[in-house]
Amino acid sequence: MPDVKVKYSDEDLQEFKEIIDKKIARAQEDLALLEASYKNDANNGTDDTSPSFKSFDEGSEVMSKEANVQLAIRQEKFIRDLKNALLRIENKTYGVCRVTRKLIQKERLKLVPHATLSIEAKRKQ
Repeated sequence: MPDVKVKYSDEDLQEFKEIIDKKIARAQEDLALLEASYKNDANNGTDDTSPSFKSFDEGSEVMSKEANVQLAIRQEKFIRDLKNALLRIENKTYGVCRVTRKLIQKERLKLVPHATLSIEAKRKQ
């Protein structure tokens, strides 16, 4: 019976750690931009002095702000998932499917480094 790999090598784990660290840095930058867009909406222009159709503008501004808040929440969850993946790397349990207990394909982990399910387990959901 062939020897089945049940965990990734330290070299592989280091490679995944570098990928995840880069993704976290990028995600935190994106999150900062999103937060700035909905927290710093204090527009000090002259928009409030013109008697235009202000209510229409405000409606789309509110919708845009809500959309950015939703994106920020998703981004925070993504960062949390990536940080949890780093913990799994430290524990050397990274890349093991939580359903099948088999190794998740390396290609999948490179694309979705916070994955905890193999394609096989994902399809059964």
